[in-house]
Amino acid sequence: MQFRVVTYNIHKGIGGLDRRYRPERIVETLMRYQPDIVLLQEVDDQVPRSRCDCQVELLADALEMKHHAFQRNVKLKRGHYGNAILSRFPLTDVQHVDLTIPLKKRRRALLAHCRLKFEGHQRSLLIGNVHLGLAGFERRIQLRRLLSTEVVQHTQQRTPTIIAGDFNDVWGELGKRIMLPEGFATIGKSIRTFPAAFPVRGLDRVFYRGDLKTDHAFASRSKIARQASDHLPLVVDFQLQVDTGENS
Repeated sequence: MQFRVVTYNIHKGIGGLDRRYRPERIVETLMRYQPDIVLLQEVDDQVPRSRCDCQVELLADALEMKHHAFQRNVKLKRGHYGNAILSRFPLTDVQHVDLTIPLKKRRRALLAHCRLKFEGHQRSLLIGNVHLGLAGFERRIQLRRLLSTEVVQHTQQRTPTIIAGDFNDVWGELGKRIMLPEGFATIGKSIRTFPAAFPVRGLDRVFYRGDLKTDHAFASRSKIARQASDHLPLVVDFQLQVDTGENS
């Protein structure tokens, strides 16, 4: 079974260069790649700068992805912003993992199980969506805290698991130091996603383990993607091994 995952820091739908709120550019960018699962960061909810839109519902409706979960991480004077997961497959067991470090901005990880169904088979996929902090020590603590949670610790090594998002990992150290020792693989060479207009850093990452392999991974370089946010979306095609022992 093949499925496509996109992780995308949408910058509240505000363009990285023109600073204009144009959610339709985010929609057009995502529709171009027809993802099955989308992990979003910096998603607004009832914030004046984004017309008080509930962006998770706006995007889910536009992409016809009826399964979604939202996490309100940062409280503003009016509204919130945070992480979201959109999916063509059912989401269950949604959990919010506190990753906040004292004196730093509030951060949380959004976890959910996704039930993938294909030609009479089904598998459970654990998804983690993160937006880690700006300091190196902060990111290391946050990632170790996430991996030590009960849901991750009790997930078998063979169970398909994806942890992705905006890692803010300028030097690409988190994979080698933390994720690889825990059995995760990465999509290979860092793919540059930031800043969108002239990307020089691979801040957005996808790590995976279990019965998964990657077919293809790339960052969108379309004109609309360069305008839509200050990050480019990272697109990854996965192959899932169907375990007939998990048939429904």
